Amino acid sequence: MQMLFRYNWMVREEWYRWCEEVEEKDLLVDRTGGVGGILHTLFHIIDVEWSWIRLLQGKSDFQENFQEYQSLQKVRELDAKFRKEVEQFVSAWEESMDNQLFQDTMPDGRIVTDTWGEVMRHAIAHEIHHIGQLSVWARELGKKPVSANLIGRNLASK
Repeated sequence: MQMLFRYNWMVREEWYRWCEEVEEKDLLVDRTGGVGGILHTLFHIIDVEWSWIRLLQGKSDFQENFQEYQSLQKVRELDAKFRKEVEQFVSAWEESMDNQLFQDTMPDGRIVTDTWGEVMRHAIAHEIHHIGQLSVWARELGKKPVSANLIGRNLASK
């Protein structure tokens, strides 16, 4: 579990560096197939990851407004702010936490029950899904995307 979160954070940092080479207007353009543009997608990844961790901890969740984070610097600052709490939770993860139950009320009033392990794996998969979208959009801009390869990152030794 921890290795895949570290993988996502590593790839996310590489996307931030990639974004430094792109004009900000291109980072803000709404694109097909996602939550918005490149920067909005990075913001969304950060916000969703943090929200799931907060919910598992029984803490309140609130949605940040992307309108307040319309620059790469502001998105990176939000990531740094939220990452502390997320990383602390992920670092303390134990296998026994996998089967703890999490209940959530859906917008239609249904109550769903999942395990903490499912929620954590969903958060991991959510980011990987959006990183794939970023890769497509990078190619649309004529730029090479960040490698999504897990192999060669030496994550198992950390």
